[in-house]
Amino acid sequence: MPIIFDRFGPEKILEVWDAKTGMRGFVVLDNLSRGPGKGGIRMTPTVSVEEVARLARAMTWKNALAGLPFGGAKAGIIGDDRKMSKGQKKEIVQSFSKAIKSICPQLYVAGPDMNTAEEEMEWFAEANGSWKSCTGKPANMCVAHGSGKKCGIPHEYGSTGFGVFTASLVAARHLKMDLKNSAVAIEGFGNVGWFAAKYLTEYGARLVAVSDSKGVVYNKKGLDFKTLDRTKKENGTVTKYRGAKILGTKEIIFLDADILITAAVPDLVKKEDAGKIKAKLIVEGSNIPMTAETEEILHKKGILVVPDFVANAGGVISSYAEYKGKDPDQMFKLVEKKIRRNTEIVLKRSREKRIKPRDAALGIAKERVLEAMKKKLTA
Repeated sequence: MPIIFDRFGPEKILEVWDAKTGMRGFVVLDNLSRGPGKGGIRMTPTVSVEEVARLARAMTWKNALAGLPFGGAKAGIIGDDRKMSKGQKKEIVQSFSKAIKSICPQLYVAGPDMNTAEEEMEWFAEANGSWKSCTGKPANMCVAHGSGKKCGIPHEYGSTGFGVFTASLVAARHLKMDLKNSAVAIEGFGNVGWFAAKYLTEYGARLVAVSDSKGVVYNKKGLDFKTLDRTKKENGTVTKYRGAKILGTKEIIFLDADILITAAVPDLVKKEDAGKIKAKLIVEGSNIPMTAETEEILHKKGILVVPDFVANAGGVISSYAEYKGKDPDQMFKLVEKKIRRNTEIVLKRSREKRIKPRDAALGIAKERVLEAMKKKLTA
């Protein structure tokens, strides 16, 4: 799919190459009207400028809707980390960091994404020389800050999953649904799904199903989170959980649950699946779990879908907290405040205008970006 150029962007595309390490990568700065572009670095063998451009546009809307002074951006490094040593990967990440130093952190602030995490962000920051060049750094990576210090806030703290829980709470209240008596199914038990499950069960929701790549574990009476966690750690899969039905991975979306949370793969729910879904509320913790067309079908069916760039913005809000030198407690308070507020205004507009939540959210994000663009032109 070719890059779409329109009034929002992309403003700049930088491609870099290093003959010594074989590093080849790119940064797409989609829209910088609200501030430096913020978005993670994706490392895969097939990542392309076109893919990164689409992701950068998604970050423009996500950052604007989250109410952050960031523009939208994304980066990619072509490489298969499964076929390289840790030392080779470090060389490539640091080569990329040095290659884009002319725009980072002035125009671009990096972060973790597919196959990059806190260790890669430490490497990136070391090579760049600026603590503000990226977020998602290890918690023990700190610098002097006034009378104290500011430290990295890795995504492993669970900010995205906590944000998904917060969005679920707001959406349930919107539907006049008692979350404490609701059955919840969660697709995926990685970082996002694990923390969403943790916070939901602590609140009192009944976790009836969880999936991973091996299958689904289901018990309509409820699953014990601590046992589920231990089972996953000891066996590498939730499907070894005792006293529950084991189903195929796809079955997670068709179960008899009040709430379905997507937290893993893209394109999970197909158009033809819509008629078989029983959940009253779907919260998109994963990116692009279904098309806008599928969301429209579900909307007409009376199923509320909280879109991904509303529900899973906890990660980028955490990034902003780190960028500003806040501590983890301050970060979680900021995530709760912003996710709660933004979910409320999106669902309110959706109801008032009788449009699906994605259209409401996109309308709000575009309004905020256009306002910033106008201010930039008249400044």
